[in-house]
Amino acid sequence: MRHFTRNAVLTVCLILGLGLAIPAGTAAAGEGMIVKKSQFGAVETLDRFEKIAKSKGITVFARIDHAAGAGRVGHTMAPTQVLIFGNPKMGTPLMRATRSIAIDLPLKLLAWEDDGGSWIAYNDPDYLAKRHGNTVNEVLAKMAGTLDKLTNAAITKQ
Repeated sequence: MRHFTRNAVLTVCLILGLGLAIPAGTAAAGEGMIVKKSQFGAVETLDRFEKIAKSKGITVFARIDHAAGAGRVGHTMAPTQVLIFGNPKMGTPLMRATRSIAIDLPLKLLAWEDDGGSWIAYNDPDYLAKRHGNTVNEVLAKMAGTLDKLTNAAITKQ
């Protein structure tokens, strides 16, 4: 039987819209995720990130609106969206080195709102490297730097 950490269970509950509010001080999500507080609402944060990413030649594949999905089945949920995006120049060398990393690519950016504010979260490239045993350090370092820079631009007023 697999056991899950408290943070993993809280994250799943949040995503599934079970009405569980994570207190502001515990917005950290599951292991290997980077969580940042945004100065904007969840939807505006993703709008900002999407615009910045596209301007840098990053492909946006999809946007999933979990709150809208909850509404379609009669539930309410605070804004919660996931943006799926990627860049084959970074992803392809990683997948060639370790095919299992393809399960985590393209990358995803989660944005949500709770009583503590608005947040974004994404998988830490270092965690992905550990999870999949990937050794393409220069690509992972560039990916980590790019994600940090783009997410910081999306969450802060300029």
